Amino acid sequence: MKRTSLKEFRQAAYQYLGRAKDATFELTDAILLTRNIYCLADLSLSPVFRRKWPSIYEALQDSRPQRQKLMQLYIEQIPTVKRPLLAGDHTNWSRPDAVKLEERTYEHSGTSIAGNKPITVGQGYSTIAWIPENEGSWALPLRHERITSSESPISKAIWQLKQVCKYLPVRPISVWDSEYGCAPFVLKTANIPADILVRLRSNLCLWGEPGAYSGKGRPKKHGDKFKLNEPTTLTQATSVLEVNDPKLGRVRVSLWKDLHFRQAATRPMLLIRVERLDAQGNMRASKPLWLAWVGEEMPPLEEVWSLYLRRFTIDHWYRFLKQRLHWTVPNFGTPKQCERWSDLMPLMTWELWLARDMVTDNPLPWQKSQGNLTPGRVAQAMGGVFAAIGTPTSAPKPRGKSPGWKPGKQRHRKNPCPIVKKTVSRPPKEPSVAV
Repeated sequence: MKRTSLKEFRQAAYQYLGRAKDATFELTDAILLTRNIYCLADLSLSPVFRRKWPSIYEALQDSRPQRQKLMQLYIEQIPTVKRPLLAGDHTNWSRPDAVKLEERTYEHSGTSIAGNKPITVGQGYSTIAWIPENEGSWALPLRHERITSSESPISKAIWQLKQVCKYLPVRPISVWDSEYGCAPFVLKTANIPADILVRLRSNLCLWGEPGAYSGKGRPKKHGDKFKLNEPTTLTQATSVLEVNDPKLGRVRVSLWKDLHFRQAATRPMLLIRVERLDAQGNMRASKPLWLAWVGEEMPPLEEVWSLYLRRFTIDHWYRFLKQRLHWTVPNFGTPKQCERWSDLMPLMTWELWLARDMVTDNPLPWQKSQGNLTPGRVAQAMGGVFAAIGTPTSAPKPRGKSPGWKPGKQRHRKNPCPIVKKTVSRPPKEPSVAV
């Protein structure tokens, strides 16, 4: 049954790749079987890629993956659960030397040199993924798309969440990092049928409910100030719970109700603080974790805080994407080619997920055996899976030798493109009136 499911999935995905689907699909198989490459053309040396190396570039130029239909195909593979867990985040594709690539922007990037600014020049990509339960480092992306120069990570994530929730049969829980813990994200997701669990920065200031109306003037929108890093402003918690986590040890979880951002008074939140305790019950030196729940009925307090910890699997997928699926190896000349190449990354991840129960661990001599296979370990055994289930692609048809560039035809060099610097739009200030 598992083998038939994977075969049917590959056949359906093959039909959604548009033009040049044979070369594009064989390219994905070559990626899964090739551990290391120096350039994109190295993938043509794989035995499963039955075409010549120029077909790789032609495939990425001609293919048109149907993202919406592929997303629906991915959602069909999600097992029936009460509340599926989604995770959203974004990453960068660094292209500092591609001066002729359009729409390069300044992106956040970690640096190993102390004192350097954590930025790079390239493209940003936003991802929303389904996080399976009790499956280690697996994150299954539903959408993985470029953030254009006219978009922000928050606006792109909101649009992606809306697209995914259209086709989910039940209301999901979505978890987000602190970058999304702001009033605009909370307000613009109000009409999306999804609950939000988002991390908050420790220096944020929230506000409580206003008191009873005094009968004079405009009713108040905000109550007392609640600043996370000022203990004197914190009110008494509604409930406090201590649990023993097998990995983190003793943990104290506190809950406050009816708090909101100053610019989002219409969206009340539940505030959760997670503290690690030592053997004597005192708080450790590490900072507490602040979480906010926005939406309908929250899961039990002893469960909801651990949902956020599952968000980190999307960071594992980003590393797997760049190191094993060779996402950032090619140097494409247009944003469209980058997008078509990026559309193949979720497809290959879902193939590995569906094949995980069909393979046995095949570690390299210096690797230890694993019980729960990671995406990389499944990829090491995909050669036998492809030999068993075959490929939906057609055999290549020789078309003769290309005439190449016509003698005497003028070549035009591309002009350098400026780096787009995104700015935050702010409302204009009212002019001051002289008295």
